[in-house]
Amino acid sequence: MPTIFHSTSGLLTSLLDSVRSGKTQLPDFQRGWVWDDERIRQLLVSILQSYPIGAVMLLQTGNPALNFKPRTIEGVSLATPVFPDQLILDGQQRLTSLYQALCSDNPVATKDPRRNVVQKRFYYLDIKKCIDPTVDKEDAVISVPEDKLLRGLHNQVIADYTTRDKECEEGVLPVYLLHHAFSQDFIHWQMQYLSYHASNPNIAQIWSKFTAEVYSAFNSYQLPMIILLNTTPKVAVCQVFEHVNTGGVPLTVFELVTAMFAASNFSLRDDWEVRVQGGQTTTGLYCTGFRHDPILRALNNTDFLQAVSLLVTYDRKLNNPAVGVSCKREAILALTLQEYQRWSDQLTIGFMNAAKFLVEQKVFSSRDLPYNSQVVPLAALFVVLGNATHNLQVRKQLARWYWSGVFGELYGAGIEARFARDIVQVVDWINSGQQLPDTITEAYFDPNRLVSMRTRNSAAYKGVHVLLMRQGSRDFISGVPVDVQTYYSDDIDVHHIFPVDYCKQNSIDRDRYDSIINKAPLSSRTNRSIGGHAPSQYLAKIESDHNIVSATLDSLLSTHLIDIASIRSNDFNNFFENRKASLYAEIRMAMQ
Repeated sequence: MPTIFHSTSGLLTSLLDSVRSGKTQLPDFQRGWVWDDERIRQLLVSILQSYPIGAVMLLQTGNPALNFKPRTIEGVSLATPVFPDQLILDGQQRLTSLYQALCSDNPVATKDPRRNVVQKRFYYLDIKKCIDPTVDKEDAVISVPEDKLLRGLHNQVIADYTTRDKECEEGVLPVYLLHHAFSQDFIHWQMQYLSYHASNPNIAQIWSKFTAEVYSAFNSYQLPMIILLNTTPKVAVCQVFEHVNTGGVPLTVFELVTAMFAASNFSLRDDWEVRVQGGQTTTGLYCTGFRHDPILRALNNTDFLQAVSLLVTYDRKLNNPAVGVSCKREAILALTLQEYQRWSDQLTIGFMNAAKFLVEQKVFSSRDLPYNSQVVPLAALFVVLGNATHNLQVRKQLARWYWSGVFGELYGAGIEARFARDIVQVVDWINSGQQLPDTITEAYFDPNRLVSMRTRNSAAYKGVHVLLMRQGSRDFISGVPVDVQTYYSDDIDVHHIFPVDYCKQNSIDRDRYDSIINKAPLSSRTNRSIGGHAPSQYLAKIESDHNIVSATLDSLLSTHLIDIASIRSNDFNNFFENRKASLYAEIRMAMQ
């Protein structure tokens, strides 16, 4: 296996000089980040003591397959653009903090972790504390606010570093002067310091010891470096970055693709924002915006790229049957800008059509969507099938595939391979009417699964809720179809049919009374009327309070697949078994 990296070490000062010259930059996918003040101070304390601060990881430039758009570290100003020799993959925060602290006379941007606000700070070295072996070096590095006034309790000023004379008086050296040691500015500060303390017979010795020890600590500091060679594959760069990133925020494939497209002066991030917020895309489509759709608002940028990859690779397969369809990371990273631009608008429409289809199935919001992930292949199918999706039979086939995935609970993990099979097999099935897709043949629903479905965490639980709306369930009191109330954002939720308090009082097993079998989508008003009473009691109360005749109420109950005789007689066991069988029959019908 070819070598993709080598390890070495180099002077911190040399690396910072490379940052300043633009020879070392960041890839555009690196996020801006501000370290908190204490972490930066501790970084300087570690260097003062020659303690390790961790390795940095760099990526050589020059690989045409990794054509990332570079950007300079915050605080670097270049007169003319410079193409870097290397990019920082890991160590951005440390190098940014060190560059601003050691290479610039401007204050360092920091963050107060308690208030989460950005502050600007200067850092100083207390000369005497730096060379005193009895003093904890933690106390030798001083952080002060941008106004250079150090305050104590009740906001009184306890140290003033606002002028060079006052710095010399206090015996504190700005740390940025160390990186410019023996420059004119450093020598001028030294002369002022020695002059100010000329009456101290030991001042020359103090200064000499300071420069010998502290200058050496900072300017001879060696930093371990891992350098990824410019032959490293894109997918390896992404995986390595995820594993070593000390910033704590994983790199996404969207950010890698963003950086690659940026090299062609295309902002994927801006393009995605238009599709989310609404507006006209660079390729001419006017879209209303995913965030304004109650189903698509949960769609994320990686979902979109996965769907693009499905379409691109499926199109390649049409021209070359040996090509595999894929939406895995490697396939997404292989996307070209031209391929993205070709399919992105069609796919945006595909997602909108997928959302309309889901509304037909009585899924009205992302909250009730069994699997967010299943929308990815669904949208791609709408693009590939095109006008055929307006055919009634095709929509029935899509519904069968969709509900098989939901109740087979097939889209929870390891889904990329299933997406790829879906796009090929569902299209072939619809076009030929012959071999069923794996998602249909592999789907199996055990009726006993209904007993264990208790919360919205289960896709199948949400599926049952939707199926009840699809087959016409109505509210017990208003008689309004639950799907209408849900569509108009009325206060509808899944509530117990035999109330919890009643079940507890009658020693009914919690696993049974808390399952989806004992729940129905009802308004909060109806749920309040139910209270904790026996069904026979709350049904009688609904009839008397709302002038509803028994036959009418019975017809409303039956829309929830509730056995009338059982609920009227408070027979939980018979109710439970009858409704379990009815729900199972409804699920089987959806999957066939």
